[in-house]
Amino acid sequence: MMKPMQLSLLEPEQINELGQLYRTTRDVRLRTRAQIILLAAEQRMSVPAIAVVVRESDQTVRNWLKRYEAEGIEGLKDAPRPGSPSQVTPEYAAQVVEVVRHRPRSLGLPFSLWTLARLADYMAEQTGIRVSGETVRRYLKEAEIVLSRPQHKISSPDPEYLVKKRRWRKLETA
Repeated sequence: MMKPMQLSLLEPEQINELGQLYRTTRDVRLRTRAQIILLAAEQRMSVPAIAVVVRESDQTVRNWLKRYEAEGIEGLKDAPRPGSPSQVTPEYAAQVVEVVRHRPRSLGLPFSLWTLARLADYMAEQTGIRVSGETVRRYLKEAEIVLSRPQHKISSPDPEYLVKKRRWRKLETA
């Protein structure tokens, strides 16, 4: 059995700072961590009780309490992750959303429908930033845009195409 863990008493300024972080952050993980500290500091809740409220394991709650004790509010933020930083700039993300709203032919391209690969290739030509189709899909999803499987249909630039098509169908069924 592990010994009970209690957070040391916090100053009112620290409580206010945590409350402000909890209310204003858009990062769900950071909000949960601030909530863990607030529950321990204000409510004097035990680790198992906090774990139930925030739906995390006892060990996770203990880890965040220890990290807060050691590093303060800055310790609640995610540590830098390994790997290269994202190449995608906010401008790129905005541009890919703008581009996908145009028909490819209107941009001088030799095809009628966007695919993720085509969009990634086009954006690489335009911006010099090469990303995968999956990365493009993620940025489109943030903008609530989904590329669906192309529905192939035959069309023609001939202004009388529809009349001829109807006539052909009548002949076909006769």
